[in-house]
Amino acid sequence: MNRDPQLQFTRLYEMHQGWLSAFLRKRLNCSHKAADLVQDTYLKVLISKKIPPTEYARQYLTRIAKGLVVDQYRRQRIEQAYLESIRHLAEEHSVSPEKRLEVMETLIHIDTLLHKVPEKARQAFLLRKLEGLSYSEISLELGVTISSVEKYIAKALQACTLAMLEG
Repeated sequence: MNRDPQLQFTRLYEMHQGWLSAFLRKRLNCSHKAADLVQDTYLKVLISKKIPPTEYARQYLTRIAKGLVVDQYRRQRIEQAYLESIRHLAEEHSVSPEKRLEVMETLIHIDTLLHKVPEKARQAFLLRKLEGLSYSEISLELGVTISSVEKYIAKALQACTLAMLEG
């Protein structure tokens, strides 16, 4: 960044950090989590190198912050579901804390990846892989043709393959 964008970023932070922090504290009921998400919000702005015009700064920052809040709630939901599922395992099937963390990180990564895929493709993929439904059953469930189901699942599988190649 050259001098002008740095100054713009500094001004953006100074002008909006206070209300953004209050906005996130209200949503999260935790000042520590709010502080983390304020920093994550500004980090996203910094990485994008896109400083919004002053008149749109609040809208821009709010949109980023809301997305981060949704991501955090999604991660918490996945973590709770995983912990609940392993709670019922017998002692001999329990996993180490390190393995739990690895599994949770993998589940969060998969969830993030699937939320980048269009809704119908995500639904078709999950119905196929988790519920074991046939293509015709999925087409009835989603109200689309079998050909559409094939395309949706192919799109989701392509996204998974690309993510694996990148990772």
